Formats: sequence, C-alpha cells, structure tokens
Amino acid sequence: MADAQLPPGWSLQQIRAVSGDQEAVALNRNRTVKWVGTPGTPDEVLHPEIVLGFHSLCLVKPLHDDDWYMGSLYDDGSIDCWVTYDDLHEALRGL
Repeated sequence: MADAQLPPGWSLQQIRAVSGDQEAVALNRNRTVKWVGTPGTPDEVLHPEIVLGFHSLCLVKPLHDDDWYMGSLYDDGSIDCWVTYDDLHEALRGL
C-alpha cells in the first residue's frame, strides 16, 4: 500500500525480531483510529502517521506525537487504542 510506512531507522525485519511476530506488517494509515484508554471521557480521534499490524493488535504513532499507541485492529480496519508507550522498542516488547 502506498500510504504504509515504517518508522525511521527501522526495517520490517527488525520490527518482526523485536516483537516476535514474523507476520508483522506496515499498514495503510488511512483508517479510523480512536483513543479509548481513559474511562469516563469521550473517545479521542487520533490521526496516524504510522500503523503497524500484528494480527488483531496494532501500534499507531499519531502525527505530532512521540508516543506509540497499542490497540485492537478490527475487521473493518478501524482501531481502538487503549495503552501508550514512550518508544517503539518498549511498545513492540509489550505486544
């Protein structure tokens, strides 16, 4: 997909090695992504810069944000994120 990209300095092979998921893929960022991790507050729409897929989980790096958001990837392509990580390596280990 033309809109799928990897994080700067990372190869797909490195992402697969750190995550332990040999089927990890870069996904198109044109999808609905919401932050649902704060109970009692309205969901927040995130605008993804990078989306990495790991079966039914994914990692999202929003535009203008250094954090990585982990969430559930649904059949329709939408994502609900519920936890954040300070860096990609930590997020990959958290899968």
